[in-house]
Amino acid sequence: MNDDVRNIALGLIAAGVSAALGWLARTYLWRRKLRRKQAFFGLPDNAESLLVVNREAGAVELTVHRHDVFALLELSALIKDCGAKAQVVPHDAAQQGFGERTEFCVGGPSSNRRMAAHLQSLLPGVQVDTDSEPGPDRAAFRIGGERYRLEPGTSEYVILARLTADQGRGARPVFLFCGQRAITNQAATRYLARHHERLHRKYGSGSFVLLLRVVNSQAYGPDVVELVGDVTRAAQAPAPVPAARTSDRAS
Repeated sequence: MNDDVRNIALGLIAAGVSAALGWLARTYLWRRKLRRKQAFFGLPDNAESLLVVNREAGAVELTVHRHDVFALLELSALIKDCGAKAQVVPHDAAQQGFGERTEFCVGGPSSNRRMAAHLQSLLPGVQVDTDSEPGPDRAAFRIGGERYRLEPGTSEYVILARLTADQGRGARPVFLFCGQRAITNQAATRYLARHHERLHRKYGSGSFVLLLRVVNSQAYGPDVVELVGDVTRAAQAPAPVPAARTSDRAS
């Protein structure tokens, strides 16, 4: 074997080794990224998850708003990427606790009984005005003494939360997308899809409650979202006890 043939053979071997090492490195990084994503969403391979659907406001039958359908599609893509499975359940048919399966609950408490139960049990510091009569406080959020009013099409708020039950390391999280309008639910799911890696770096597998503001949805749809702040502490604080009514009679 002359020197030219030897050099060509060594070059081919080196190229093959480099390609194999590169493939192994990419595979390792991809798997590590996938494991982190699965840990954040509580969705290991072939895991079961729930997509709890709300009812469109004013509808008698179970009718899902088109923006909520888009939100479910965003979540379905995340679940599929994790190698897990999803079951769509109407809000009034999801009669079980949480922690056994990852749950994604979409919609405000006025159209989603499951969301109303979660807010009462898990986020007692969040109050939502569910009065159907028109008024400045309709659909407004009150969190820790601050009020966030709905300005349709201009300034709308949504709560994005990841909550875990105190049931040990294997407990699955519940994700809440509680918006003042259906388009804000879609905005929250899109925000989660875009920023889940950053959220995982910051919160790990713990709980958090974020308040988001959707800006000018009539022009930009669900794409322009601002983070108002982390309201975890205020949202999980016990609701204030109403002051006792003073008797008109002298004691």
